[in-house]
Amino acid sequence: MTENIYGIGKRKEAIAKVTLKDGEGKIRINERIATLYFQNNLTYLENIKSPLDIAGINNNYDIFIKANGGGLMAQSDAIKLAISRAILKIDLKNRKPLKTKNLLTRDSRRVERKKYGLKKARKASQFSKR
Repeated sequence: MTENIYGIGKRKEAIAKVTLKDGEGKIRINERIATLYFQNNLTYLENIKSPLDIAGINNNYDIFIKANGGGLMAQSDAIKLAISRAILKIDLKNRKPLKTKNLLTRDSRRVERKKYGLKKARKASQFSKR
């Protein structure tokens, strides 16, 4: 029995804290089953499981996740990054395959701020010549 393995991931306003424990592959997000948390959306689940597939450790670990902030897509991306970082702590040999699939890079894009005199960040009222 090994100790718990931790990872943290961020995307937009979402933050995910992941704990990997030896087990049979259960995924729980905020004390709920992952399929229920993501409202049976398989895209989010595949997004989360992609680092596990690449590392080849699908059913070796139970994954416990605390996620908050942002929407479901941002949370799934934050969880994916956190799982990728936790997998690195298991074995550094996983770094190259994860890096080539771009799973260790934090997506730094943020929402652009609203500017004074405009309706949104870039939306302005229509120009009137007269």
